[in-house]
Amino acid sequence: MRMHFRNGSSEEPEINLIPFIDVLLVVLIFLMLSTTYSKFTEMQLRLPVADVDAQRDYPKEVIVAVSADGRYAVNRNMLPDRSVEAVAAALGAASNGSNDSVVIISADASTPHQSVVTVMEAARRAGLMQITFATQTAAQAGR
Repeated sequence: MRMHFRNGSSEEPEINLIPFIDVLLVVLIFLMLSTTYSKFTEMQLRLPVADVDAQRDYPKEVIVAVSADGRYAVNRNMLPDRSVEAVAAALGAASNGSNDSVVIISADASTPHQSVVTVMEAARRAGLMQITFATQTAAQAGR
């Protein structure tokens, strides 16, 4: 009796990747469909409207007007310089060295944010900690 053993064949076992890819695609589709995305660009905001009764006159007020192109006026006196130091010096002079003066920022609607922050920083440097913003009523806004 003779036994015939096969010699090692030159064919290597082949791994079929198609079922593996199918499973990965099904998992990917499931994750894509079940994930929710937040849309921060569609944030709804309601801006406050000021009442005329809520506005009041301050005894020691310094009014800073900021134009749309970033020019400053302190108590209706135009400032030639737009730096924080110049605005702080003008605020200090307008408040007569009194720290209890209230700074009222009256900025144009299209004023750059940095211009308003500059006024706030200048008020801090001048020692004026009470800051408020001038607003208009809804009737004035409709004109």
